Amino acid sequence: MSRRKLLVDLACVGLALFALPSAFAQFEKANQEYGAGQFKEAIADYEALVQKQQYSANLFYDLGNAYFRAGDFGKAILNYERALALDRHHPEAATNLRMARDEARALELLPTAAERYLQFGSINQLTMAAAIAFWVLLFSVAILIFSRRRTLGGMTLSILSLSILLACVAAIYLNEKGNKGRALAIVTTRGLEARVATADTANRVLALPPGSEIRFVSKRGDWIYSELPNNLRGWIPANSAESVRL
Repeated sequence: MSRRKLLVDLACVGLALFALPSAFAQFEKANQEYGAGQFKEAIADYEALVQKQQYSANLFYDLGNAYFRAGDFGKAILNYERALALDRHHPEAATNLRMARDEARALELLPTAAERYLQFGSINQLTMAAAIAFWVLLFSVAILIFSRRRTLGGMTLSILSLSILLACVAAIYLNEKGNKGRALAIVTTRGLEARVATADTANRVLALPPGSEIRFVSKRGDWIYSELPNNLRGWIPANSAESVRL
């Protein structure tokens, strides 16, 4: 390793160590502002942490709460969704998401039957489970091949690990490509109406309250073609919705 590369690596480590207490102090400051009812100030500090990519389920949950208290239900729902994308079992985020949706009368994309049964973990959790199942499968198959006799336990372990591996792979695919996958976005503006074409004068397809779920399909200029609730499709302005995944 060259001396120059070593100095660069040490500088990066130093910057990271410096950033940690700074981010924690800003997070605490935002929490104090939220507790004092200064929701706009809290939102600004939480958003600054998001811009620094200090992502965590609790950060997005707290940011969602601040937007909710400020009356911005679209941004509240967006951040609750982001919290749940990082931690699917975050109980407070799930509860507050439902409350915000009820307040905003937001529309949802209906999950498929496969999504209802296979949405049981985050990408990281599913990847880890798939990796473990893969190695257990290899180990159990090797035992069956090289052992003098095939046991019921070895065959059961092989079938079980293969089933878990396939389920995890299917769940990872749905996490990326399904209605709740990478293309999922949340309407963040008021008075939005999806159109049949890329013009404000085109016929209306569906009114979308703030917080409604859509799924990006393609982009043309300043317009996004999207899958909408109620099995509809239409064009919306690109600045009227934000992706859940960052």
